[in-house]
Amino acid sequence: EIPYSKGCLAHSDGDVLIHAIVDALIGALGLGDIGEHFSDKDPKYQNIDSTYFLKEVKNMLDKEGYEIENIDSLVILEQPRLKDYKVKMKENIALHLGIDASRVNVKAGTNEGMGPIGRNEAIEAHATVLIRKVK
Repeated sequence: EIPYSKGCLAHSDGDVLIHAIVDALIGALGLGDIGEHFSDKDPKYQNIDSTYFLKEVKNMLDKEGYEIENIDSLVILEQPRLKDYKVKMKENIALHLGIDASRVNVKAGTNEGMGPIGRNEAIEAHATVLIRKVK
């Protein structure tokens, strides 16, 4: 958790970075998108910790015979500043995916005061992943 006066309005816990990473991994496997596997219409995912999705996508990777080479991710928001949290975020993501933290990169940026992100009304996250067939 990152202390801040505002929170995220979301079906699960609102961890946009983890959702972007999960979506990228599902996409890299060619298995659709996060909503097809973890619908926000399904009450069992209401307020769930997003690390659950990381564990589930790790199971998908294992089942399909893939491993993660690396993850590059970006969170775009004005506040709170993530500088002091990026290392812990990276370690947490790696832990739940069963990979070394050196394979995960977390970047943070702002929208320079522009649009909903700039007005602190929204957060955006992007992730690019490289996976490799091992079986």
